[in-house]
Amino acid sequence: MSRADLAREIGLTKVTVSAVVAELIDEGIIIDIGPDDRPGVPGKRPTLLTLCEDHRRIVAVDLTREGRLSGAVMTLTGESMDRRRLETLLCLGPEGVDELTNFCQELIAASATPVLGVGVATPGLVSPDNNTVRAPKRGWSDLPLEGILTERLNLPVAVGNDANCAALGEFAFGATEGSYVLSILVGDGVGAGLVVDGSIVPGPKGGAGEVAHVTATVNGDGAPWGTPTTCVCGRSGCLGTLLSEPELREALKGLDEAASEAWLRAVGQRLGAILAPIVAVLDLSDIVLAGPTDLLDGPLLEAAHDSLRERVWPSMNPIPRLAMSAIEDRAPLVGAGVLVLSRTLGIP
Repeated sequence: MSRADLAREIGLTKVTVSAVVAELIDEGIIIDIGPDDRPGVPGKRPTLLTLCEDHRRIVAVDLTREGRLSGAVMTLTGESMDRRRLETLLCLGPEGVDELTNFCQELIAASATPVLGVGVATPGLVSPDNNTVRAPKRGWSDLPLEGILTERLNLPVAVGNDANCAALGEFAFGATEGSYVLSILVGDGVGAGLVVDGSIVPGPKGGAGEVAHVTATVNGDGAPWGTPTTCVCGRSGCLGTLLSEPELREALKGLDEAASEAWLRAVGQRLGAILAPIVAVLDLSDIVLAGPTDLLDGPLLEAAHDSLRERVWPSMNPIPRLAMSAIEDRAPLVGAGVLVLSRTLGIP
């Protein structure tokens, strides 16, 4: 975009935009790429500006793999330049914060160019003001993780719920077609992140998208699993007891191909039933599943789509695009990078 384009888009004067652009060029965040040579541009050719990927990097870290750290040094457009994983489980409590700090420091040191900031995708609830994290599986209760890491790393740090980060990653760098996106993250548990009109919706207490504990099955509903399983929350038949990766893999053990397909279709049918009112209320453009493709892609996804179609009125609420993630297990990691872009540069 040219300076004039930016002024029109942002609603500031050309003088103000030129001053801000000069600062960003000095900081190496944006660069001039020469005159606009597109056909049909009248008059004097303006100079175009773009983000400078070579002068800043982002460090992103994902804690979603049951406490196994994965991280990457990324460009400003979400491309991983250096991706690393730790296969050992993260310690619980304060020791886990120390290990996370060390991992972040290693990634920062691996970047050949200055780091713009650090993004962290974590399971659990993150308060809307980003001040505290409550992640029982990590042994964290009201932990001011963002503040701790900011002080230790001496860099801007953005911490977000893993499902919310996955939704941001899908919206910014995935294959979504609109700006109303629900991302469902299936792993050790089940979470969801919601992007509305391009902005993440955390909810007043940070709990938006906690669909794992919505009741999906009850006694006598004809499901192949019979009596609903008791959930960790103490209730029975929650979506998480059907859709999480450990529950699905355990349920499919010993089943032949036909029985496995019937089971997956039954789970997909329940997922579609839960998604239908969300689609009706929010008029979603995209629903994206991120998780093990061997379990989710196929009968389960097809049944969810069919169940959703049966429960909403297409002429009022067109069926959203329902698909597997285009960025797969990188969604929370990429989304953690988007958090940094959003906090530091206002992108997206």
